Amino acid sequence: MPYVHSSPYFQMDNPAILSLLRRTPGEKHRKSSSTCGGLLRMFKLFPMLTSGCKMVALLGKPRKPLLKDSATTGTIFGYHKGRVWLAIQDDPYHVPIFVIELPMLTSVLQKEMGSDIVRIALECETRTHKKKLFEEFVWALYCNGRKMGYSIRRKQLSEDELHVMQLLRGVSMGAGVIPSPNDKENAVDGELTYMRARFEKVVGSKDSEALYMINPDGAPTPELSIFFIRGH
Repeated sequence: MPYVHSSPYFQMDNPAILSLLRRTPGEKHRKSSSTCGGLLRMFKLFPMLTSGCKMVALLGKPRKPLLKDSATTGTIFGYHKGRVWLAIQDDPYHVPIFVIELPMLTSVLQKEMGSDIVRIALECETRTHKKKLFEEFVWALYCNGRKMGYSIRRKQLSEDELHVMQLLRGVSMGAGVIPSPNDKENAVDGELTYMRARFEKVVGSKDSEALYMINPDGAPTPELSIFFIRGH
């Protein structure tokens, strides 16, 4: 089935998402202005940029402080021919509070990043009063308004996930390629790429939260937004 690029506004009409969604004048026409091309733009070019190096520093000098005590760390990583993983940490030196294998290939996400603005929505379709939002297990994934499938939150980290988290403990923001813990898997699925950034968390209610990526260049519109919604 051919790949069809979708608009970042398509089917984003969920009331819970709309209540969290930020819009700025001219956002549809905004182009990334980061001094190094933006984290999304760099991430989508991997592994093409990695023939000569295994770790790449991509950030220019920030215009204002990026690290806030309340900021959340988000890491997207995966083998080029494999699926994408998402890990959320309140503290980059602690175990993630939320880890999930997204039902989409890394290469597909990189194509979506061609829009310069990516919105990922994770929706839990079962509503309970006993669990916190990030404790829910089954999630439907929407990327730029297009439903990609379902996935289950991980209870425990695998060896590969622990490997990634340990290597990136000292990285607050950046994108690149890291050594695979399994050379055989690296040969089959390609190199292990990552994008790591700080996010501002916005809590709409006990059933909705949003993470807005803090842009390296201080631009007001986040290149990447992640929504967590628990359906009614």
